[in-house]
Amino acid sequence: MKKLSIAIMTTALMGISALSSEIKKPECIAPAKPGGGFDLTCRVVQTGLKDQFSRLMKVTFMPGGIGAVAINQFNTTRTDDPNAIVAFSSGSLLNLATGKYGKWTENDVKFLATAGADFGAVVVKSNSKYKTLDQLMNDLKKDPTSIIIGAGGSVGSQDWMKGALLFKSIKKDPRKMRYVAYDGGGDAIAGLLGGSIQVYMGDIGEMTSHLDSGNMRILAVLSKKKLPEPFSKYPTAIEQGYDVEWTILRGYYMGKNVSTKAYNAWVKAFENAYKTPEFKKIQEEKGLIPLNMAGEELDKSVKERIVKLREIAKETGLIK
Repeated sequence: MKKLSIAIMTTALMGISALSSEIKKPECIAPAKPGGGFDLTCRVVQTGLKDQFSRLMKVTFMPGGIGAVAINQFNTTRTDDPNAIVAFSSGSLLNLATGKYGKWTENDVKFLATAGADFGAVVVKSNSKYKTLDQLMNDLKKDPTSIIIGAGGSVGSQDWMKGALLFKSIKKDPRKMRYVAYDGGGDAIAGLLGGSIQVYMGDIGEMTSHLDSGNMRILAVLSKKKLPEPFSKYPTAIEQGYDVEWTILRGYYMGKNVSTKAYNAWVKAFENAYKTPEFKKIQEEKGLIPLNMAGEELDKSVKERIVKLREIAKETGLIK
């Protein structure tokens, strides 16, 4: 047991040493104003990796185009910066897939690591006639325009995409969806409770506090597998027979010309952090479910996701 403990400690120290030697001024870029999801993503790494730096990681806010300003800078003046990582989300990946970042694509950055994940959810009022996802989907099959769906995002956003995937799973045109766009999740929930919409395409993490009130019901979670407690009681859409999955991924990328040595030092730092109870605690505090990937594994996963998003965007007329 003593030898094992020494081995683990030695491995951790080697990772810390490699990171410290490569990264002198650690910085996380949040491509938005303070207080949002990108801010949250940077705070996770700021706290989660604090023991691996000689100084506290700096968080810099860089709003503009939901990530467009940041990706432009890291493809012009900071392509090889070893100190800086940039927060991204599934919304960022959708923007890449639909060309909203101009000429920059998924091949113009190095995807580094994840902070954690949230998952889409199909939500109705607790007194809704829909007790199961099957009941909802059967009505959509009969008449796709009979149900009003809403979310905190415009047509083409990742919240809209959740609904589009539901329609695709029953071979219905997503463009037939009666969709109401709200300024945010809070407004959309108010719309659901007020009766303006019948179904809310939300996220499981944001629903936790609302479900305690008993005003809403989750018909399905859009994850590949059952989620851990306290979400294990909610069935997935897949296990109910509908091939719909939407992971709200939060993570980090670096400039495409960063040295392999610096990139690998960051990867190792995240891999070390993922093994600690402290990092898991931070994820829980920030409402994230552990989905820990770094390096090549994440890069492959992200690029596969973007290909799928691009296909969906073409099928639904978002891009040509």
